[in-house]
Amino acid sequence: MLIIILLLAIALDYCLGEPRNAYHPLVAFGHWANWLETQLLNGQQTSQRQKLAGIVALFCALLPGLLGLLGWLLPQTLKTLFDILILYFCIGARSLQQHALAVCLALQQKDLYLARQQVGKIVSRQTTQMTTLDVRRASIESVLENGADAVFAPLFWFMLLGPFGALIYRLSNTLDAMWGYKNQRYQNFGWAAARFDDVLNWLPARLTALSYALLGNTQQALNAWQNHAHLLDSPNAGPVMTAGAGALNLNLGGPAWYHGQLKNKAWFGGDESPNNADIKRATALVYQSLALWLLLIALGVSFA
Repeated sequence: MLIIILLLAIALDYCLGEPRNAYHPLVAFGHWANWLETQLLNGQQTSQRQKLAGIVALFCALLPGLLGLLGWLLPQTLKTLFDILILYFCIGARSLQQHALAVCLALQQKDLYLARQQVGKIVSRQTTQMTTLDVRRASIESVLENGADAVFAPLFWFMLLGPFGALIYRLSNTLDAMWGYKNQRYQNFGWAAARFDDVLNWLPARLTALSYALLGNTQQALNAWQNHAHLLDSPNAGPVMTAGAGALNLNLGGPAWYHGQLKNKAWFGGDESPNNADIKRATALVYQSLALWLLLIALGVSFA
């Protein structure tokens, strides 16, 4: 039954993609998180009080995740449907693919302005000064990193704790995206959300990196992971992106603009500069890794 639940949730995601913004449960969650922020964050607070406020905000914000426990109260048929829907809402493989292919299509049409707009939907860096090569690199980096965040981490926590685990992870990851910035407003208030997301992502990120390595240029991926991951800011995105870049033998990273400042990010991965087709290769690597996870889960269930 477990593998059927996984397959149906992933099939729903592939066929339907994410719900439109107005109907996505995370929209309501975002309003809830914003309300908590307005109630608890005061710019006049000391750094310690802002951290404390952030801890309280994190705890309160995650309370809707308790809905994931409701499945245990339902009859078996309804519980199965509940599990499928929760996992469907928590993963975003199809949405990730669609965003990446929109960038690829704009580049194939040689419309750099549109490509910058499309990649701006999936990255936090400034896009107005991007070259075609910058757009390719940013898109591939986002696909590799979000493969871990939007596909494999929710699947991991679903396997470990059921819909409750997947839901808590997805809400935590959303909070990190909202509050996890290292700027004046969120440096202290967002500390708890960022650290909690790091904890939840630690093992799934490394399993994702290993999956990328096994399905691509394995030695290059492992070398990049070992030699380059520590050069990246994120303790979890580092292994994922470096292993993925090495698996694809692509040279990624490099300087990028954030909030009006040029950040000299490290180069990492392989030897080749990416072309348009490599964006599709990156999305294919995510889906191939997903197939590998499903195969291993099915084998594990059959031998359990």
